Amino acid sequence: MSTNKRQQQASTLRLFRKLHRFTGAALFIFFFIVAVTGTLLGWKKHSNGVLLAETQSGTTSDLSKWLPLDTLQQLAIGYAHMHIDKNLSTDLDRIDVRNEKGIVKFVFAEGFWGIQVDGATGKLLSIERRRSDFVEKIHDGSILDEVFNTSNGQIKLIYTSIMGLALLIFTITGFWLWYGPKRMRKQ
Repeated sequence: MSTNKRQQQASTLRLFRKLHRFTGAALFIFFFIVAVTGTLLGWKKHSNGVLLAETQSGTTSDLSKWLPLDTLQQLAIGYAHMHIDKNLSTDLDRIDVRNEKGIVKFVFAEGFWGIQVDGATGKLLSIERRRSDFVEKIHDGSILDEVFNTSNGQIKLIYTSIMGLALLIFTITGFWLWYGPKRMRKQ
């Protein structure tokens, strides 16, 4: 191999090493946060209810025997006001129908609260603090949109774009830092 080509490869290797090091140093805290929260989210269903409560079982999965959804919603709101806080906002983040389990989960927009009710009887099955939803908002950066009250999730979009591009840069430069010297030795 010519000396010029070897110098060019060594220069490319130095550039990739600098880019790898700079990206890692600049985004260290964010990578740490993504790693910790990603691990917690991976374990949420195996956390013995700490991050996410176990989905309960209702009396029947036959939807024809269920109460109307608006009735179940009013019952869930009543349970929330009775057992959590009488002033809790009635705004819901989502309604999760689990007909195979015979239940409906009502997730409140305020405070990461969830209520599980039996679809057929409306009986309260579980009140949960959905810590996994909070962890997810940290993980994807949307917590900052809430803190700064942005309208369209702009911070989340910027954050996930930066983190995705940084991971791509790490993958490419990391591979080249591993493969480049091997390639140079072969030549």
